[in-house]
Amino acid sequence: MAPLKKSKKDSNKLKKIKAKNKKNKSINIVPVENKGTECDWWDSFWHKNSSTPGSGVPSDEEEGFKYFFRVSKKTFDYICSLVREDLISRPPSGLINIEGRLLSVGKQVAIALRRLASGESQVSVGASFGVGQSTVSQVTWRFIEALEERAKHHLKWPEPSEMDIIKSEFEQSFGLPNCCGAIDSTHIIMTLPAIQTSDDWCDQESNYSMLLQGIVDSEMRFLDIVTGWPGGMTTSRLFKCSGFYKLCESGDRLNGNVKMVSEGAEVREYILGGFGYPLLPWLITPYEGEDLSDPMLDFNAVHETASSVAVKAFSQLKGGWRILNKVMWRPDKQKLPSIILVCCLLHNIIIDCGDKLHPDVAISGHHDPGYEGQSCKQIESVGRLMRGKLTKLLQTTKKECSMKMIV
Repeated sequence: MAPLKKSKKDSNKLKKIKAKNKKNKSINIVPVENKGTECDWWDSFWHKNSSTPGSGVPSDEEEGFKYFFRVSKKTFDYICSLVREDLISRPPSGLINIEGRLLSVGKQVAIALRRLASGESQVSVGASFGVGQSTVSQVTWRFIEALEERAKHHLKWPEPSEMDIIKSEFEQSFGLPNCCGAIDSTHIIMTLPAIQTSDDWCDQESNYSMLLQGIVDSEMRFLDIVTGWPGGMTTSRLFKCSGFYKLCESGDRLNGNVKMVSEGAEVREYILGGFGYPLLPWLITPYEGEDLSDPMLDFNAVHETASSVAVKAFSQLKGGWRILNKVMWRPDKQKLPSIILVCCLLHNIIIDCGDKLHPDVAISGHHDPGYEGQSCKQIESVGRLMRGKLTKLLQTTKKECSMKMIV
């Protein structure tokens, strides 16, 4: 039996289907930023989240923007410029809002900043933007990966010319010559699945935590950080595990010019640290004990004031990026250091861009309550001599000031 002949109508229909399929195959779909439909994300967010009674949101829109995202709109745009290429070049799988539209770079950055700034759950943050929990998770991690790579220049050890300015600021503000910064550390508290718990991660307050150590300048800018280590470590042990410690011990850091002070005494570069740190030639700690002389007490008072820049920096960090100040629910310990680093980068970007944080942002009280009691008994003789030189210098300066007041 011969094959059935196709009617002319069927033939035309088949041609149309083939033409349509060919046309569809020729379309190249690429992820591009949807500027037209998402440019008003802020207006929508502000209208939705600024009218909640008793929320404490400023009525002024610019201040409200900083309240929600910690940065001014100008600094926000700068952050977007850093991560834009990464956020639009990678496949945006699932990154759509409830109306099915692709999220703009601005909205992605806003979601990530809000998650880090508030520390609220992904569900809560998603509800405020009209996106789902999984979208908040994807967006935040994509942002963290991008900023970690693109904003490295905002957290680095200063060049000699930059360090000269830092040393000058410490001397003018506190009377301490050749001081390059102050060091402190804090605990990032978390819960862990039973299978991951161990004594290493359990700290002295019986919390599971990860440590963050930072060195800051007189403007509370982080110059060096180390994180990722278990909270069960002591401050001094964390310090000695850091790259900074090894560089200083090998003479590759804090190796700038010595400074001549009164009576021909030489003072090398150093940083300030609390009782939890060892007294070294390049790390100066306060005097300990009950029977301290007046010069020793005077030195301790100046030391406390100067080193408080580090305490304030950590209070600003944990207050500005409250994800670090809340108990993290079962975080990925491999990813947590990146989250901490990005929060430090954002802290520095705010300073570098000349932004001022909302006055209510910094946490009240100490940034690490319950952990202040650690004390390191290691004292090196050269470090004791350095501290003695600084103590004598402060007494000389004090006498000179008294003489000027009499005259």
